Amino acid sequence: MKFITLIITVALLLSCSGQSGKKAQEANQATAGSVNRVGGDCEEGYCELIYYGMPKEMNNTDTSAGWYEAGKKLLVTGTVYQIDGRTPAPNVIVYYHHTDNNGYYSPGDGTPFNSTRHGHIRGWVKTDAAGHYAIYTIRPGPYPKVEDPEHIHLIIKEPNIANEYWINDLVFDDDPRLLPFRKKHPEVNPRCGSGTLRVLLGDSMQIAEHDIVLGLNIPNYPVKQNDSVSSGLNIGEDQPSFSPYHAFGPDKGSTACPVCKYGRYQGIIYFAGNNPDWEKVKKWLQFLEEQSNIHGKYLKAYFVYGTEAPADRKQQQSILEKLGNELNIRNTALTFVPYWQDKKTEVYLNKINPSAENTFIIYKHRSIVDKYINLQPTASDFAIITAALSRTRSAYFNIPEPAHE
Repeated sequence: MKFITLIITVALLLSCSGQSGKKAQEANQATAGSVNRVGGDCEEGYCELIYYGMPKEMNNTDTSAGWYEAGKKLLVTGTVYQIDGRTPAPNVIVYYHHTDNNGYYSPGDGTPFNSTRHGHIRGWVKTDAAGHYAIYTIRPGPYPKVEDPEHIHLIIKEPNIANEYWINDLVFDDDPRLLPFRKKHPEVNPRCGSGTLRVLLGDSMQIAEHDIVLGLNIPNYPVKQNDSVSSGLNIGEDQPSFSPYHAFGPDKGSTACPVCKYGRYQGIIYFAGNNPDWEKVKKWLQFLEEQSNIHGKYLKAYFVYGTEAPADRKQQQSILEKLGNELNIRNTALTFVPYWQDKKTEVYLNKINPSAENTFIIYKHRSIVDKYINLQPTASDFAIITAALSRTRSAYFNIPEPAHE
């Protein structure tokens, strides 16, 4: 009997590992037979297990069986948004499952609902009116003798879409397996946003905030993003690392990366277009400097000046130095890049549209939480940014994060 149980467990493990690899390689491909299916292909029987044992009544908080077992206690919490990344999505079912502390999808007490490939650490939450959810569980154990990082599987069921669909697995930024795995399997066009969790260390558990943007990079999704002008990455994706030249401000003379050095809290990056109106720029910089003074260490503001074709770096430096001295800038970083597609600074990763007058990216703990294009330096647009900073501020800013390699 023990031998049979071992064979079943190994089969379940390998089956899930194959699904994970398949999802990483075919994140946006819908195969034959699923051409019109929202979310495209899902391995037969995998997504349907969301309904196996689903309770009739669900709320926005769930505690898994793993919470009461060996392992590091973990809270994953956040907001589910509609495709615009700002409007909360109520009554969305988020189904999760993951390995036990030893890295197996074990059946637990052996009841039928747990004797599946998903194991016994599984559950459901249904978002409340504000789109909020919270899952209390444990850190999943990594697959034994497999390179895959620790991860949590998620499947989404929206109230107005007939079928369920899978989204990117949740992984942990402090997992030493993650970086080698990402080098082989980069997270490209993440489904419903990046799956990377930035773990914080509470008194008795780890805490990770994770927002979900419905429909983002989901094949056959019935609702499209309503952007008249496109510039920058999507809300829900990670703010990429890049190294602009700092002409003025705290890191003058360096190429400090915004999220590498100041990614722990909130950040706002103001990308100017090809032909900046410098009088408007001055007003925006004064506003950003004011916000920096208000928020202190919890906000880092950047101005990034670039051109469509390679520019004279000395001239760019001189323009920003003059601007910084004139405005008495102390906290806002005035930076420049040679041109928007520059590979050395890696600014091209931001996917900025140089024909846009400006692009404002707001990030929190390295994830993009809001974005605005072609704003004007008026009281109403200043209020938009102020409200966005307030709305996306974390309740966990005072909790420490673990050491990273």
